[in-house]
Amino acid sequence: MNIILIGMNHKTAPLEIRERLTLACAEGVDPIAEIMKIPQIEEALYLATCNRVEVVAKTADAAESIERLKDFIFRQGNLAAEELEQYLYLYRDHEAVRHLFRVTASLDSLVMGEPQILGQVKDAFRKTVENNASGIILNKILHHAFRTAKRVRTETEIAENAVSVSYAAVELAKKIFGSLEGKTILIVGAGEMSELAARHLIHQGVDRILVANRTYARALKMAEDFHGTAIEFDHLGKKLQEADIVISSTGALHFVITAEMVAAALRRRKNRLLFLIDIAVPRDVEPQAGEIDNVYLYNIDNLQTIVDENLKTRKKAAEKAEAIIEEEVLKYEQWQSTLELVPTIVSLKEKLTAIVQGEMEKSNAWMQNLNEEDKKNVAIMVNAIINKIVHQPIAGLKEESLNGSAMPYAAALRRLFRLDGNDV
Repeated sequence: MNIILIGMNHKTAPLEIRERLTLACAEGVDPIAEIMKIPQIEEALYLATCNRVEVVAKTADAAESIERLKDFIFRQGNLAAEELEQYLYLYRDHEAVRHLFRVTASLDSLVMGEPQILGQVKDAFRKTVENNASGIILNKILHHAFRTAKRVRTETEIAENAVSVSYAAVELAKKIFGSLEGKTILIVGAGEMSELAARHLIHQGVDRILVANRTYARALKMAEDFHGTAIEFDHLGKKLQEADIVISSTGALHFVITAEMVAAALRRRKNRLLFLIDIAVPRDVEPQAGEIDNVYLYNIDNLQTIVDENLKTRKKAAEKAEAIIEEEVLKYEQWQSTLELVPTIVSLKEKLTAIVQGEMEKSNAWMQNLNEEDKKNVAIMVNAIINKIVHQPIAGLKEESLNGSAMPYAAALRRLFRLDGNDV
């Protein structure tokens, strides 16, 4: 099948490695365009999120493509050779399909059941299509993955009381403060992650929400939606002193909250506790800020403990979801097995059609006495007989493909009917 999936995620690589690769791809050439320059790769999808970077490829030469993709990731992330081998994982063929199905269905996410990953995979697939990097195989795999994700969300309770990284951040804030009632929250970045955090915070009784975003109009809209107050992004350092909790999730390529800004805010707060939650990749908050007294800084990797607690309540749903994944992988394998028979089936039908046409031409002497309607009926009858003759062999081939044993029969068929061009 020659499908490979190579990448790293929150389970295999620390935050600083993932953000290094994410930053490089954000600043460089479109990764799909670069990947498709590898001669052996026929189709490709590049998926980059806060917690993973993965390449899925249909290739003419798996071994060579793996080495070329490793070299691509090596150069993009400026990784050392030992880092590359330590953090990368590799899946082939059906295992690659299974992994992609699990990713799309949010079974491999930092927070199992979070909804964002499905949209992220769809966005990655859209870029693949825009770059003409998708063909029959990736089209089938991705649409099958989307169907699998839908089944998991509708047939299990994995999305009940939906959690996300934002929700985990709010849970951590509750553990630190005991209660969020009367607290002032500063949301930095008005994207989806920030909106999720705001929704959770409102349910926890937050007294005041401040919203800062580079696009002030977007901050105003979010503040209006959540009965908060928008602030100019340039005033972020000054407004830090008013916040008890800061949740930052922007798409910036550099720190938007520096240690110097935090130190100044803490002095104005008279050293009252300041809690910083950085759920952005690359990080928004300079790590040195966490070394300041009375400042508690957590990044996305620090949320794993809370995530694990949330996952316990989803264990049964996850077990059912895994069963759905296996069922859908089997359906894909059956389609893939049938696809491998297509050249043989097409060749057989073409061969028989050519025989029919040849014999009809030989019979032209006596058929010329027939009218056009009768000639057409003779042709229809002959083709119907041929189709009935080959129907059972073709149906048998497809049936054998379900358990992976069709190829010897297909090979015999090609030899018996001289389908490879040797009519001797």
